[in-house]
Amino acid sequence: MFTDVVDLRDFYAETVGQVTQRLLRAQLRELWPDVRGLRVAGLGYAVPFLRPFMDESERVLALMPAAQGVLPWPNERANLATLVEEIDLPLPDRSIDRLLIVHALECAEQIRPLLREAWRVLADGGRMLVVVPNRTGLWAQFDRSPFYHGHPYSARQLAILLRANMFTPLREARALYLPPTRSRLMLSLAPTVEKMGRRLFSRFAGVAVVEAGKQIHAGVVAHHPAPARPRLRVAHSRGPSPAAGRIVPPSARSTD
Repeated sequence: MFTDVVDLRDFYAETVGQVTQRLLRAQLRELWPDVRGLRVAGLGYAVPFLRPFMDESERVLALMPAAQGVLPWPNERANLATLVEEIDLPLPDRSIDRLLIVHALECAEQIRPLLREAWRVLADGGRMLVVVPNRTGLWAQFDRSPFYHGHPYSARQLAILLRANMFTPLREARALYLPPTRSRLMLSLAPTVEKMGRRLFSRFAGVAVVEAGKQIHAGVVAHHPAPARPRLRVAHSRGPSPAAGRIVPPSARSTD
């Protein structure tokens, strides 16, 4: 089950969420230090981690699953967020150079179709970063954590899953060694705890991160006529209330 987009937004607006954002951003930026001229997309709730790429990449898109909902992003410029079906992305083949998947894979009901879509839209030579809750970390155990819902993985399990779906794992990393606490004292120690955790307690990181490349020889895109895709459903850039930006597909609405 996907975490609601409003709940994710509210978590990252809190102090603990801002610290989480900084720590995980630093790890992702270490893996992708330069995206100049590249097309970058985030699938899931990736907007807290896409902002550093906005000014140097050719284009940035935020693809938010229908079961999660969508909110306008960013607030200060034209909207770049859109509602999608994660197993039927409204993007051309080989159109994305860098794909970041976060708050998505662990909650998806159809994992293989999701990864096949990721393979389809990723350019030859492109790279994908997948962030999932680490099964031995505390962030998968506390319900106040945004990584509580869904299926946690170890880095090795995630690498095996990607390899089975036409990706080649290239690098593994871990992040978030501080528990998901609201203690100001603990949060102030987050950078120190993160450095110590990398050296001494990597098994207990909150999230596992795997960078993977597309296996070009693993499959050929079929050239059969494809059914017409629905138009993109984007969030409005001006919304009257926090929850007003959430768009729910007709099939998910209550019939009461």
